[in-house]
Amino acid sequence: MLCLQGPSTGLLCDAVPCPYNSAMAKSWKTRLVHSDVQVPEGYRSLASPVFRGSTTLFPDAASVDDSWDQHEVGYTYGLYGTPTTLELAGKICELEEGHRTIITPGGQGAISLINLAFLKSGDHILIPESVYTPNRKLAYHVLRRFGVETGFYPPEIGGEIKEMLRENTRLVWCESPGSITMEVQDVPAIVEAAHARGVLVALDNTWAAGVYFDAFAHGVDITMQALTKYVGGHSDLLMGSVTVKDPKLYRQLGATQQLLGSAASPDDCSLALRGMRTMAVRLKHIEASALQIARWLAGRPEIERVLHPAVEGSPGHEIWKRDFTGSAGVFSVVFKPDATKAEVLAFVDGLELFEIGYSWGGVTSLAVAYDFHRSKGRPDYGHRIVRLNVGLEDTEDLLEDLDRCLRRVMGRMK
Repeated sequence: MLCLQGPSTGLLCDAVPCPYNSAMAKSWKTRLVHSDVQVPEGYRSLASPVFRGSTTLFPDAASVDDSWDQHEVGYTYGLYGTPTTLELAGKICELEEGHRTIITPGGQGAISLINLAFLKSGDHILIPESVYTPNRKLAYHVLRRFGVETGFYPPEIGGEIKEMLRENTRLVWCESPGSITMEVQDVPAIVEAAHARGVLVALDNTWAAGVYFDAFAHGVDITMQALTKYVGGHSDLLMGSVTVKDPKLYRQLGATQQLLGSAASPDDCSLALRGMRTMAVRLKHIEASALQIARWLAGRPEIERVLHPAVEGSPGHEIWKRDFTGSAGVFSVVFKPDATKAEVLAFVDGLELFEIGYSWGGVTSLAVAYDFHRSKGRPDYGHRIVRLNVGLEDTEDLLEDLDRCLRRVMGRMK
């Protein structure tokens, strides 16, 4: 409610002091920047507001501070998070039952932050062979340049990882299930072996959306996920999170993020907050649809095996049943040995409802073909593996699409 006529008339709206009653006379050009306008307080909405801003204002000169932990000192700079960012961080932390969460501009940004916060030259880390490829490349092409040694271990190793731990091992990465090949890791056994040697364990918990696997209850020290996936839920944002239960680890992460300058956009955070409101119903439909499709594919003559942890007979199913409370919509299928690469690619190309693209967790189903002929440590599936992401389309329509394409492209297979 503002003055209607400007300073020359003094006409006011109901019970609102005239915004022009300022002690300092200002030109209209200055008022564009320094306005005395006030709006009524008390507006309440179901939608979380979006706070954008780089510069944070202090009440006086003595209060100026560049501390990053705004939970302790209040707001100091937009890089460390606006209320929108901290609301998202708090809600992720609440779901994962941690101490604090830090929001990053992407999932890979979360992985990088963890490595840079806890590793130094001369340290050694262990990464599963089934790990997300950019995590592997980060170790090969960046960490190695800074003197960090990397070892790769079989994802099914469990407690036997103790044989691979060195005196200088500082961090063990887990990713369960593994990217593309979907190996389920015995995380509690890995944690026990690592902690016996004072080694931290970090987990990429994206597949479980941070809710289907309780990382901290299973002993993990640091958990991250790509909020790009199920939290965002609509393939329209890039974002990651890092959550810890130990305040000391939080301080180490926060101090590193401050110097890296990796801030997430408040606008993207608002999209993630909106996505969280529907995540439960999306996950419920996606889980049921993916399981129905995976079990149907397991009975197809063209398919050698289905790699879905929640499907009986899939590798790692027993550990999944022990440790997880639900399943996601991402899984892979392996065609029988006589499927040619051309046929596998034609199958993916021929699908109408499954689009072709990286990432997953959105409303649209996706299919991507891979070739593991030269992938060290991967199962020998060669060109025969296809990863599927099940979205929110009608399950029967997706089954019809798969059936039509399998019959047309792979019809010769028995």
